[in-house]
Amino acid sequence: MTQHLAAPPTGTSDDAPGHRRGWWQDAVIYQVYPRSFADGDGDGMGDLDGVRRRLPHLRALGVDAVWLSPFYASPQADAGYDVADYRAIDPMFGTLHDADALIRDAHGLGLRIIVDLVPNHSSSEHDWFKRALREGPGSALRERYHFRPGKGVDGELPPNDWESIFGGPAWTRTTDPDGTPGDWYLHLFAPEQPDFNWEHPAVADEFRSILRFWLDMGVDGFRVDVAHGLVKAEGLPDIGGAGQLRLLDSSDGGTPFFDQDGVHEIYRQWRVILDEYPGDRIAVAEAWTPTVERTANYVRPDELHQAFNFQYLTTSWEAEALREVIDVSLAAMRPVGAPATWVLSNHDVTRHATRFAGPPGGPTQTREPGDRTLGLRRARAATLLMLALPGSAYLYQGEELGLPDVTDLPDEVRQDPSFFRADGQDGFRDGCRVPIPWTREGSSYGFGDGGSWLPQPDCWGALSVEAQTGDPGSTLELYRSALTVRREHPGLGAGTAVQWRDAPRGVLVFARPGFVCTVNTTDTAVRFEVPGTLLLASAPVPTEDGHTELGPDTTAWWTV
Repeated sequence: MTQHLAAPPTGTSDDAPGHRRGWWQDAVIYQVYPRSFADGDGDGMGDLDGVRRRLPHLRALGVDAVWLSPFYASPQADAGYDVADYRAIDPMFGTLHDADALIRDAHGLGLRIIVDLVPNHSSSEHDWFKRALREGPGSALRERYHFRPGKGVDGELPPNDWESIFGGPAWTRTTDPDGTPGDWYLHLFAPEQPDFNWEHPAVADEFRSILRFWLDMGVDGFRVDVAHGLVKAEGLPDIGGAGQLRLLDSSDGGTPFFDQDGVHEIYRQWRVILDEYPGDRIAVAEAWTPTVERTANYVRPDELHQAFNFQYLTTSWEAEALREVIDVSLAAMRPVGAPATWVLSNHDVTRHATRFAGPPGGPTQTREPGDRTLGLRRARAATLLMLALPGSAYLYQGEELGLPDVTDLPDEVRQDPSFFRADGQDGFRDGCRVPIPWTREGSSYGFGDGGSWLPQPDCWGALSVEAQTGDPGSTLELYRSALTVRREHPGLGAGTAVQWRDAPRGVLVFARPGFVCTVNTTDTAVRFEVPGTLLLASAPVPTEDGHTELGPDTTAWWTV
C-alpha cells in the first residue's frame, strides 16, 4: 500500500518554512555519487551541472539534505578520494561556478548541501607531496607526511608491518632526486594517497582554512572521510601477527593507525569553526570503530554532530540482531546527546537490495546476485524499519529505485583500485557505482547523452525514475510516501528511544508517540490484532475483523 501525501515544507534559513533548530537531528540525507548521478555535458561522466539539473527529483523525494561525494581536483586514482587541490573542482565535474550554482539552487529548493572532506590523506599529486619528493631528504614538506627510512641493511624493508586497506604494504619507497632509493612514505590506502602527519601544525592550519573556504561558499556541512584515521600512535609501532586490518578491542584504543584518542582534539577545533557560522553547519564522521560506544566519542557535545552507524549497516536481516543493534545504538548516543544514525547502503558496500538477496549473515560485499525478488522485498521492509527509528537516516542514490548491485561487470571495465590489489577489500565497489537510470529508454537511460562510464544492465529502463513515477506499487513511490509520512508524523524521526512490544520470534514490534512499527523478518506470514490505522507498508497488508496478516519480509506503519 502506497499513498501520496502533501509535499514537505522547504527552507534553509532560520526564518524559512519548516526550519527548526538542530535540523540534522532527524534529517534524511541523500548521498550523491557525482560521477554516477547525472551527466550534464554528455561526456559519459556525471558532473555538478547534472546534479543541479536533477535537484527537483530530490526535492520531490522529500529528503532534507544532499551529501556530495568528492568533486575536488584529483587524478582519480580512487574516484576522487585522492585530492590534489581541496579548493578546486576537477574539470570532469565542472568549475567553482558550477558548485556555487548547485549550492544556491539546492538552498532555493529547501535542500542543504554536505560535501565530502578527505583529511586523512592527499593525492600524491598534491603540491606539498610533489615538492617533498622533488626536494628530497631534509625537505620541510616531508614532515607534513609520514616519511621514514626503511629497515634492513640498505633500507630495503618497509619501516613497519602495517598493511594498506586496499591490500599489500602500507608503505611505498621513494626515489631520491639523484636516482638512488630513498625513504618510504605511509599510505593506509592506495600508494597515490599519502597520509598526512596531523602532528604537524601546518596540516591542522590548512584544514581549518579549507573548512572556512567551503563554509564561506555556503555549504551546510561536511562528511569527514576516514575520521578515525588522522592520528597515528607515537613511533608508528608494529602490529605483529595476521589480521592487521581488524579494529582491536576498545580497551587498547584500536590499531596504531585507527581510532586513536588524539583525533578528538582535532574535531574540537573544527567544532569551534562550525559554530561560528549561522544556520546549523554540521560535520558527520565516517568513523569505523570496534563498538558503537567508541563511535559515540566522535559526537560528544563539543565535537562532531553525527557519526555513521556501520554496526547497523552490517547487521543481518534477522529480528534479534536488528533489535540488539538498535538498542545498543540508541543507548550509546543518549549520554552524549547526539542522534543515532541509520544507513543501509553507500558507495563502498553492496546495495542492500542485493545484500539481503541471500541467506542472513552473508558478506557485506558480494558478487552473487542472489534472489532479486527476495532481495527487493527485504530491502523495502528494511527501509521502512530504518525510517521509523529515532535519529537521522542516510539514503544512497538509486536505492529509492530498488536498484540491485551490478554483479556481472566485466573485469576490463572495473575501476575500483582495491580490485587490482592482491588482498584487502574485496574490490567489488564498482557494482554499486553504476550510473542510475532516469528514463525508460536511451543509450544511458537518461543519465546523459554520451553513454555511461560503467555499463548499465539492459533491465535498467524498467527501474528508472520515469518508469516508477506514478506507479503506486513502485519502490520510488514507497520512498516518496515514507519520507512524507516521516516528516508529517510527530512520532517519527525525533526522540531517542523506542518501546518494544512482545512479538513472535522473528518479528519486531515497537511503539513511538502515536505510532507503531511492525516488522516480519521471517519467510512466513504472521497474524495479529490490528494495532491501529495503517499508514504505509512495504507490501500489501490485508486486514479483516480487527486482525491483520503481515507477510514475509514486510514492514508496516500504524498510527494510534
